[in-house]
Amino acid sequence: MAGKKRILVACGTAIATSTVVARKIEEELAKRDIDIMTTQCKASEVPSKAEGHDLIVTTTFVSGTGDIPVIHTVSFLTGMGIEQDIEKIVEHLKD
Repeated sequence: MAGKKRILVACGTAIATSTVVARKIEEELAKRDIDIMTTQCKASEVPSKAEGHDLIVTTTFVSGTGDIPVIHTVSFLTGMGIEQDIEKIVEHLKD
C-alpha cells in the first residue's frame, strides 16, 4: 500500500466512542505495518469531512459519503468481530 491512508471515524458525538474505535484501528493496522491517519467526527459531520479520506468507519448510520466506502461496525465496542472488521478495513485500503 503506497502512502498514508486516511480513515474518517464517526460516531454519534465524536467523543468517547470514536476515540476508542480510532485507537483500536490504529493499533491493529500498525501491527500489520499499514500507515494510516485517523480523523474523528460526529456522524452529522461526515458529509462535510469525508472528502480526502480513503475509508469511513462508523458506529452509527451516516449519509453523504459520496464514493468513499463505509464500514458500519460496533465490534470495537462489543469486542466481538473485531478481527473480521479489521480485515474488511485492510481490504478497502489496498491499492
